[in-house]
Amino acid sequence: MQEQSHPWQKRPYLVLGLMSGTSMDGVDAALLWTDGESVAEPRGFVFRPYPPAFRTALAAALLAPEARAPALEAALTDHHAETVRELLAATGTMAEQVALIGFHGHTVLHRPAERRTWQLGNPQRLADTDAIPVAADFRSADVAAGGEGAPLAPIYHMALAADAPKPCVFLNLGGVANVTWIGSDEEGLLAFDTGPANMLLDEWALRHTGRPVDTGGALARGGQVDNDALAAMMAAPYFNRTPPKSLDRLDFGLDAVAHLSAADGAATLVAFTAASIAAAQVHMPALPKVWIVGGGGRHNPMVMAALREHLSAPVQPAEAWAINGDALEAEAFAYLAVRCARGLPISFPGTTGAPSPLSGGKMFLPRW
Repeated sequence: MQEQSHPWQKRPYLVLGLMSGTSMDGVDAALLWTDGESVAEPRGFVFRPYPPAFRTALAAALLAPEARAPALEAALTDHHAETVRELLAATGTMAEQVALIGFHGHTVLHRPAERRTWQLGNPQRLADTDAIPVAADFRSADVAAGGEGAPLAPIYHMALAADAPKPCVFLNLGGVANVTWIGSDEEGLLAFDTGPANMLLDEWALRHTGRPVDTGGALARGGQVDNDALAAMMAAPYFNRTPPKSLDRLDFGLDAVAHLSAADGAATLVAFTAASIAAAQVHMPALPKVWIVGGGGRHNPMVMAALREHLSAPVQPAEAWAINGDALEAEAFAYLAVRCARGLPISFPGTTGAPSPLSGGKMFLPRW
């Protein structure tokens, strides 16, 4: 790692953000013109899926991260580097025009109670491969200070919510669902993971259909919710914990629905996602006036219908607010990269439980 010597100023930069989330389906990459504060103008987005064999290897790493092969980390980093080049080609952008890459890596272990979080990926290799400075390791400083290390996107959500009625909620439906409650300037931010979103449903669909997603909600549409199984899942102690709080991908499993048919299991898992998000409202200072939904789960009409059934305020896809809901997380890490470079805080007492607003991340310069 080399120290960053760029005199980062309060002005916009063209930054590229990368995100490999808990769904483990691939890499999101977004270009953003941003100063890390009030300016955030999207300039392009691509998604590059993981090959099935790599996705299987990545899932195995979650079960034994300490035993991971260095080759897996190199392959993951190279997949990100190729995604960077794909986005640059798609947008007609030269590498030298990009000031910085925000590289999240892929979380293979997240245990904030033990002050441990582990994002697989080699930021120096990425910087050297694409010849662009890289900001990475966004979570460890927060976890070391006693924070949850997640979620980190809320400060970006707040920038996007300038014109939304307050309070409002940004809901991310990735592998895990998380919310950002945004009040008035005086009320500030509250954020936390609410429970599983896509991860259990995707695993169920793969098990029963051979496809890693319930496309269009077709499987769930043909089933009935098993209320006993739903109640068993909702009895998890996590839902009563006071936020800020965050989840590891392995904190929830499929045992409660294992005895159900493929369709009934899918329907019950959809209901579980919606019910756990609705239950999160008890932790909010006031009920939101609108829910703005990003992440892959918003493409599932059964999930969106269940949310509208459980929530009293309008539930709107991010696109209703001129926001690309697929690009939202990757854009957030571009935004956070600039904040990292400028020494601005990226986590807060109300978002991660950090003792005070904390900066984070480390900078890596290309060596050749």
